[in-house]
Amino acid sequence: MRSTTETATTSGASALDIRALRKGFPSAEGRIEVLRDVSLALQPGHSLALTGESGSGKSTLLHIAAGLEHADSGHISVAGREISTASETDLAGLRRGTVGLIFQQFNLIPSLTVGANLAFQARLAGCHDPDFVAMLTARLGLDGLCDRYPEQLSGGQQQRVAVGRCLAARPALVLADEPTGNLDEATGDAVLALMLELTSAAGAALLLVTHSPRLAGRCDSRAHLRKGRIEDAA
Repeated sequence: MRSTTETATTSGASALDIRALRKGFPSAEGRIEVLRDVSLALQPGHSLALTGESGSGKSTLLHIAAGLEHADSGHISVAGREISTASETDLAGLRRGTVGLIFQQFNLIPSLTVGANLAFQARLAGCHDPDFVAMLTARLGLDGLCDRYPEQLSGGQQQRVAVGRCLAARPALVLADEPTGNLDEATGDAVLALMLELTSAAGAALLLVTHSPRLAGRCDSRAHLRKGRIEDAA
């Protein structure tokens, strides 16, 4: 049984709703405002690419949406639940099931087989479904690899496992930070295409942080961060 923080998106609620978010960090030269009154919304089943130069605040915004960092002010809700004032315990529960994370580094568990890595997140969330994992395994082209260990896989195969591990927990919101950054262009395109297809089919929302205008163009909409502000959105 899922806890309150692990329920699916409330009917009619945005998968992600950010309003007037601000975040700064101290530095030797004074406080640096990384995010300045950022607002955006993402609906279930849709994908949004967040672009911007290095240091524009993209990763910080994603980390706040995941509950890995706290904003200085503003409001953020995930799947209809306000998380701005949530406890660390509730935020950890959020990341177990409601929010899925995919990073540039694959972050697979080296001591577990591919099959065990694929099931890991869903087991933590208390929603492991062997049939669903088998479907993901087939769609991601991982059949025949489930008894191997991460070190025996190519980079593209490892990232496919990371995608499958994330989606196996059926998150309402997937946050992906440069997920194809360590892959060649062709492999990265294939991984992103599968990620977009599978998240949409599952009714999950996808927030993709990328430097690539080409990859951003694959998403349903785009937002550009410049000096901590949303400069344009489409």
